[in-house]
Amino acid sequence: MEALKVIRPQWSAPDHIQAFTTTRQGGISQGAYAGFNLGDRAGDVPEVVAENRRILRNSCNLPGEPAWLWQVHSAKVVDAKRASETSEADASVASSSGVVSVVLTADCLPVLLCDQAGTVVAAVHCGWRGIAAGILPATVARMGVEPDSLMAWMGPAIGPRAFEVGAEVRNEFAKRNAEHSAAFTPGKPGKFLADIYALARRELAECGVVRVSGAEYCTVSDPDQFYSYRRDAVTGRMASLIWISQRP
Repeated sequence: MEALKVIRPQWSAPDHIQAFTTTRQGGISQGAYAGFNLGDRAGDVPEVVAENRRILRNSCNLPGEPAWLWQVHSAKVVDAKRASETSEADASVASSSGVVSVVLTADCLPVLLCDQAGTVVAAVHCGWRGIAAGILPATVARMGVEPDSLMAWMGPAIGPRAFEVGAEVRNEFAKRNAEHSAAFTPGKPGKFLADIYALARRELAECGVVRVSGAEYCTVSDPDQFYSYRRDAVTGRMASLIWISQRP
């Protein structure tokens, strides 16, 4: 088993905000899921996923079980404190210490948010359908603080050179906001390359969140670090987690 490796945001969050994204390094999954698969709906052996989640809790000193969600590419946001694995949602918000918000991804974009004072956090699963449905503004609204007090970190996702989509996806975003068209560049006939980072950044800016960091990775092009559904079809999932530890 490789050593567990996580990626932590480089941002100005208060010290009592804890956040990171896992990679596929570490864990006991085998075959197509080799490494640290934390997704229990990807086809991996359930007992193996459960052990990987135990390793996550113990190795990363989590304050409790993360609020795993039943992600459905929606704009639904739930309270992490009341969420369960049957909660159909794509984001959760927490304002109590020790409650861990989490999303699973393997090409979709994980976005972690907190406010300057460290009173509220959120984890958001951003597939293109969720972004087009408004998951980011819905999450910002649910956090209940002034948007300009928020900061966001965009974790590892499919990069702009790998995310080929049809014209219908571009049209969906253009209907939402004509300026979203700038995030698409022509590719093969009838196809476009989409920049999911740019789409999320514009959505955040439109609702008042301008301090955004991250967007440094491409899950498709780095098989040693990341799972990628677009690259492999059968694959594991990384987790992006955020929580409020005990305030000073």
